[in-house]
Amino acid sequence: MKIAEAARQSGLSAKAIRYYESIGLVAAPARADNGYRDYPPEAVDELGFVQRARAVGFSVDECRQLLALYRDPARQSAHARGLVLEKLAALDERLAQLHSMRDSLADLAGRCRGDEGPECAILDDLAQGGLNHG
Repeated sequence: MKIAEAARQSGLSAKAIRYYESIGLVAAPARADNGYRDYPPEAVDELGFVQRARAVGFSVDECRQLLALYRDPARQSAHARGLVLEKLAALDERLAQLHSMRDSLADLAGRCRGDEGPECAILDDLAQGGLNHG
């Protein structure tokens, strides 16, 4: 199948598919006599795999590791689980940072009068380094 159909079936854009091929994440398919890429069903399955992995936050390098496991019939599920648990821990850490940032911003907004006067707790705290968001 041509790249447009592979893109539609995998949920990726044609541009993303060409990029993933250019960096060696997925193999570039053979070309038909007319010069168009000819994607076999297995390649489209892998592209869909990459799309779903990217959608839940895996980086390209992490996708490379997951694809290697996916392709390996002798794989151990513990490896995939380990990658997911690492990603989950990183996400939990990032969420904690975002919550702390949100709390700091809410505190700033709550202490600023927001009136016509020049006094501003937001600007004062930013100027003095009074924020602490982890």
